Amino acid sequence: MCRWCPPKHNRLAPWEYDRALYTRRNEIEGLFRRLKGFRRLFSRFDKLDVMFIAFINFALIVDGLR
Repeated sequence: MCRWCPPKHNRLAPWEYDRALYTRRNEIEGLFRRLKGFRRLFSRFDKLDVMFIAFINFALIVDGLR
């Protein structure tokens, strides 16, 4: 039984869950799903950490502009 996900609608004894936390978790999972479209991030072609962080920032900016 997890406190951050809602129970099924037909459960006899539903538990309490934090709706705001559940919504936020869903937004973050969606962000990672969209970032997977940038294959360069997940295959880690960059040798320098600075370039990797810069590309993450670039991907987040592009996602924010959509």
